[in-house]
Amino acid sequence: MLRALLLLIALVVPAQAEEVVVGLSQNRIAITTNFDGSEILIFGAVKREEAISDDHPLQIVLAVAGPSEPVNVRRKARRFGIWVNTDTIEVDRAPSFYAVATSDDWTKVITDTEDLRHHISIRRAIRSVGATMAGSEDFTEALIRIREGKALYQTNIGSISFEEQTLFSTSVRLPANLTEGDYTARFFLTRDGAVVDSYETVIAVQKVGLERFLFRLSREQPLIYGLMSIAIAIFAGWGASAAFRLVRN
Repeated sequence: MLRALLLLIALVVPAQAEEVVVGLSQNRIAITTNFDGSEILIFGAVKREEAISDDHPLQIVLAVAGPSEPVNVRRKARRFGIWVNTDTIEVDRAPSFYAVATSDDWTKVITDTEDLRHHISIRRAIRSVGATMAGSEDFTEALIRIREGKALYQTNIGSISFEEQTLFSTSVRLPANLTEGDYTARFFLTRDGAVVDSYETVIAVQKVGLERFLFRLSREQPLIYGLMSIAIAIFAGWGASAAFRLVRN
């Protein structure tokens, strides 16, 4: 009975003509004291049941996103000789890290409709529903510009090597100032700007060792963390003073 049911499903559901298969050099990043960033090598292939079409070539789009969080974006202005915050907009959700890579020019690999549907580009990945004031787009652009300067937002057009519409490879550089959490890597196989297939996987970014202990302590026991920080500061100050007196004498 079960075998007959599986055969019926196979007959009803058509086989997918083209499918993207992906592998990562690592799916877990450990943040330690001397962590200065990491690089993930990405490689994959297109599994197909039909011949390669030269008239309508395939393309690859990659999007790696860190944990999303609300962000307050403020505009500063000079008032009476000092800089003060004048306007503030809360972005409902913005990824802490976001990298986009493509196998060709952006307009060749994805249409605006598909970008809107899958939220692939950096601007589409940022959710700012509540920003209704005039000029709110300037705040979003400022957020993108600031995080691009810190290498937290990256757009790498044409950085994916795609050989014979079958094998592809690229790399994503993760900076040192990463937020802990699950990072989602999404792969889109497109033709004529339309998504043919997609694949998604998770990269775990975690603090380990002493960093993990202090991070969890600051979140779960903030009072103990604060008292411990004060004690360490007092001890460090006393030790520096004692060492200075010893050297002077």
